[in-house]
Amino acid sequence: MSSVANIKEMEKPKFVAIVGPTASGKSSLALELAKYFGGEIINADSMQVYRGLDIGTAKPSVENRRLVVHHLVDILHPDQEYSAGLFRQHADAVIHELHRRKTPIFVVGGTGLYLKVLTRGLFRGPAGNSELRLALYKRAEMNGSESLHQELQKVDPEAASRIHPNDKFRIIRALEVYHFTQKPISYFQKGHGFLEAPYEVLKVGLQCERDELYRRIEIRLEKMMEMGWVEEVRSLLNRGYAPNLKSLQSLGYKYIISYLSGDIKINEAVRLIKRDTRRYAKRQITWFKADPEINWFPANWQSFQGIAEGIERFLK
Repeated sequence: MSSVANIKEMEKPKFVAIVGPTASGKSSLALELAKYFGGEIINADSMQVYRGLDIGTAKPSVENRRLVVHHLVDILHPDQEYSAGLFRQHADAVIHELHRRKTPIFVVGGTGLYLKVLTRGLFRGPAGNSELRLALYKRAEMNGSESLHQELQKVDPEAASRIHPNDKFRIIRALEVYHFTQKPISYFQKGHGFLEAPYEVLKVGLQCERDELYRRIEIRLEKMMEMGWVEEVRSLLNRGYAPNLKSLQSLGYKYIISYLSGDIKINEAVRLIKRDTRRYAKRQITWFKADPEINWFPANWQSFQGIAEGIERFLK
């Protein structure tokens, strides 16, 4: 084999990451870019992996998935657990297969942690303690994950600032590490450094003015309600899925469950969903703005040609 062929064999797989806050238009842009370059899409949204959670997760339509192959969508039932580690395993396998086939790869989603573990490695941390973990899970069931999040704020405010109060799995892991080692999980994460670099990545970020983003969030939520989000949630509950599942406590779903349970009116559910979505968007903006590798573009179609030209240079 020639030296040129050897170099080719050693080339890292490449992919384009499309990131940005919710409602910024990531999925639409990724679809058009994948069509333009003949590529395929890997989902990096932690909720779109679940079957049946379609409307509330803004999952790509069946029609769009016929136009362009989307990987890691609808791979789990709502009562199955998923994690950044599992995402890394699944995405790695898809990336290497698409690289082998010379198919352009687009990784798209708003779950910043997923992109981080994919591009920089996975922090595994100290070994756990099953008895302590079980006790923390029982406390979360009795008092809610928010109470554990408040405890985490006291012992590791840095980790607490990055973990949502509803993310029971990550809260418990952080508390488990602290109680087992007497050191915050953020201490070990800094030591890890996230310095792996298994891929060449071009990161494209979509941004828009705060007022415009909030307007898009409002419009999208109204459309979701018109599409039958309430009926989607009712169907999931009727199929026997428990309302306290992690997937059904995700953004928006828990308030629709509260409405269906008679605890709040539908107008209040909508108000709370809008409020939490705005807060989620702010957290996403903060996360992605901290990444100096992201190339930012206005979230409008006037940016398409400039983005496409940059991707073409990257892929060549």
